[in-house]
Amino acid sequence: MLKKDIVDSPVKYYDMNLTKAGLVLEGGGLRGVFTSGVLRRFMDEGLWFASVYGVSMGACNGANYVALQPERNRMVNIGFVRDRRYLSWMRLLRGGELFGMEFIFQVIPRRIIPFDYAAFRDSPVKFRVVLTDCERGEAVWLEKGEFARNDDSVDDVFRATASLPVISTPVRFQERMVMDGGIADPIPVRACVQQGDAKRVIVLTQPDGYVKKPSKSGWACRWRHPELTGMHRLLARRHEVYNQTLAEIRDMEARGAAFVIRPETTMDVGRVCRDPKKLYGLYDHGYFAAQGSMDALRAYLAG
Repeated sequence: MLKKDIVDSPVKYYDMNLTKAGLVLEGGGLRGVFTSGVLRRFMDEGLWFASVYGVSMGACNGANYVALQPERNRMVNIGFVRDRRYLSWMRLLRGGELFGMEFIFQVIPRRIIPFDYAAFRDSPVKFRVVLTDCERGEAVWLEKGEFARNDDSVDDVFRATASLPVISTPVRFQERMVMDGGIADPIPVRACVQQGDAKRVIVLTQPDGYVKKPSKSGWACRWRHPELTGMHRLLARRHEVYNQTLAEIRDMEARGAAFVIRPETTMDVGRVCRDPKKLYGLYDHGYFAAQGSMDALRAYLAG
């Protein structure tokens, strides 16, 4: 089991040799610890992508990669899952949020396991994150330079893209009510294509062959967020968008237009999981999946 409490990388930006390719990071709640492991291996390999596209947990993972903080994903996403400040069903039942969003996106990064806001802001890596405008029912893409000048804005953006319907509350940002970017754009590969990245590396959090089914929680979303009609429309067909995106990714992969890293199994880890043993297992799975793919990945990037 990989455990190293080293937050910051000794690598400096002037040492980085950026690979001209786009890195696309899916979300998936705590299944995203698979991606945490993948990114840790990338950093150990000195593999730095010129562009990163993240959604939900994928965006949070990607931020620590861009900020050169290799172990922060593991320390935050696994180290606090038994802490009620991080995750509490009782808080949700009392009308609050399942995840302690203020604790996760303000207290931890500023007081407990510091996030390097300056390193993130100054990084030469182009970082793009997607939010969902819940009233208009559309994706909102933000480039790092648009929100990273202010630490509070950074916190708000990552809190928003990780705010899931029903178990979280919307975030007001730039005169919009925004939540989890995965509602509008579940796997942001199209943004990568539109930005002109000829090489694309995509990290998924579901095994090959996964098919998303229609949501059974639409009624709960309408009950808790009755005014967010745009989000209701998106959720009604989110499974269709997700499955179509997976089909496009498989086609890219078959044509050699993308390199995909995906888990062989999720190890029974869902969006919510309080079992550190399972989470460490999935993290390690991501690390060694990336390690086993490294020769093929480097060949793809060099081709």
